[in-house]
Order: sequence, then structure tokens, then C-alpha cells
Amino acid sequence: MSIVGIQRRLIRSIPITMLFVAVMAPTVRAQDPHPLDQTAPPPMKIITRAERAQIEQAKEDKARVKLTIELAETHLANVENQTSQQQWEGAAADAGMYWALIDDVLSFLKSIEHDSNRRRDLYKRVELALRSHGPRWTTIRHSTPAEYAVWIKEIEEFARNGRTEALNSFYGQTVMREGPQKPSDSKQPSKPLDKN
Repeated sequence: MSIVGIQRRLIRSIPITMLFVAVMAPTVRAQDPHPLDQTAPPPMKIITRAERAQIEQAKEDKARVKLTIELAETHLANVENQTSQQQWEGAAADAGMYWALIDDVLSFLKSIEHDSNRRRDLYKRVELALRSHGPRWTTIRHSTPAEYAVWIKEIEEFARNGRTEALNSFYGQTVMREGPQKPSDSKQPSKPLDKN
């Protein structure tokens, strides 16, 4: 084969090579991991020393629960504000502090005597707060990038489970389970009297 024949073959193969590269390039690019597909590190669940000191100074259980909820709501407001400004790291930090405070108040409520009205009232306060927090967390999650939204979803579910725990505390031992009913003695027909 002559040099001219080889050159003609190369010229003819260029469009085929270009077509192959054009078809395969998107496939190769799709295999590269996108940096946006990575999840952010989980928010740190911490209660600052100043907040811990405030909580510990509360004399009564009611004051302690109320203060803890107020601190958590402050962090939730900060998360909303920072999310609207697209400051994801700051929002994640405040979300972790919210998470830690709600976890702390739920743990505290478990330590109170079970059959007391006081405990029930405190759980009701927590339940009402968590009920109002749910839609706010949903709004935050929808406006947060996917790598942070994973943790917002987890906090949202944690708050929902905390609310369920608070609601369940109202029922305690008094809930009756569904199941087969035993016939009561009062519904049995009376026997006819013997007239001997």
C-alpha cells in the first residue's frame, strides 16, 4: 500500500473517530462524581456553655422546659434567616444546636415521675412547640441544597418523632387495645324458674 492510500484511509476514518468521541464523551463525563452529590457533614449536636448554664439555673421544671423551647426556637429562626441568605454552614450549625436542645428537653421529660399531671402538661408544651416547628422545617428543607437537605430532613423527622412521643405520653397505661371481646356476664339470658 502506498503512502497516498494510507493518507486517504486516515482522512476517511477521521469522521468515524469524531463520531465515536462525540458519542462516548457524555458517557465518560457521567461517570465522574459530581461534587453536589456529596452530603455535607452532619450538624454538630451541641448546647453552648451559656445555654447549658441558663437551663441548669431554671428552678422549676416548667421554667426549664419553657426556656429550652425558647432557645430552640431562636436557633430555628436563625436557621430560617441563614437559609434565606444562602449561608448553609451557619444554618447547619444552628440546626445542630436546635437538635441538641430538643433532644435535651425530651430526655429531661423522661426523668420526671410518670403518673404526674405536671409531666403531662410539660409534654403538652413541647408537643405544641414541635407542631409549629414542623412546617417551618419543611420550608427550610425545600429551599436548601441537597447536600444539606439530607440533615434537615433528619432533624425534621426527629422533631416529628418527638411530637409523637409527647402525644403518646398522654395515654400511658389507659389505652385499651383492640381485640376479641369477652362476653360480659350481664348479657347472658336468665334461666327460667322451675315451678315444682
